[in-house]
Amino acid sequence: MLTDPIADMLTRIRNANLALHDTVEMPASKLKAEIARVLHDEGYIAGYDVQDGASGRELAIRLKYDRDRRRVISGILGGMGVAVVSTSQGVITGHEARRRGIGGEVLCSVW
Repeated sequence: MLTDPIADMLTRIRNANLALHDTVEMPASKLKAEIARVLHDEGYIAGYDVQDGASGRELAIRLKYDRDRRRVISGILGGMGVAVVSTSQGVITGHEARRRGIGGEVLCSVW
């Protein structure tokens, strides 16, 4: 059992990205799938799938690289990036939450 499944998800993505893996798999949950959807919509990952695995449902994330195999998710880019926020209207970006005028809990920041 994991004490912080979101931190585990982000750590797996970061480690796979640093090792230049094409995909990374982890135990699935609705919240993780929503975070993956936001990352996909914002262009940080190539895609994601929720599938049945040997020990339950698994989330498979396809990482995104440019033509020269350089990482799309990299270090700080002058404050550019996105905050993923859990709101009463679902998991959305911080920009979208401000536009809608709603608050929520910041789950993570990606740049």
